[in-house]
Amino acid sequence: MPVLTRWFIKASLLFFVAALLLGLGLAANAFLDLPPVFLALGPVYFHVFLVGWVTQLIFGVVFWMFPKQSFERPRGSERLAWATFWLLNGGLILRMVAEPYQALNPGGGLDWLLAVSALAQWAAGLIFVFNTWGRVKER
Repeated sequence: MPVLTRWFIKASLLFFVAALLLGLGLAANAFLDLPPVFLALGPVYFHVFLVGWVTQLIFGVVFWMFPKQSFERPRGSERLAWATFWLLNGGLILRMVAEPYQALNPGGGLDWLLAVSALAQWAAGLIFVFNTWGRVKER
């Protein structure tokens, strides 16, 4: 298993645990009087679950298991694949901070962080598609 695949899968497992904890906190909020930050975690839960766990697990398996692109570059560009990993995770972590902050402090001056997080994740997706496209072929 390639090193990058292990990073993707291990990060996805960490985000899966984080999503479970966030979901538990959101559910507990219905019965407990938790701080208002818990009300702002709904969108974060969704992104941690879908992007952090599901998407990242898929990216790792695709990098590992899809057909070889060529003999010289079997998995496409390793540099682009690492850029995908760092942009996806950096954008997601930034979103985990920016989304609740913006919900609790509308117009607080850091709204641009949410845009940066979205752009980082969007760039990661585009780079992933660009780097994977040549591997989608018949045997």
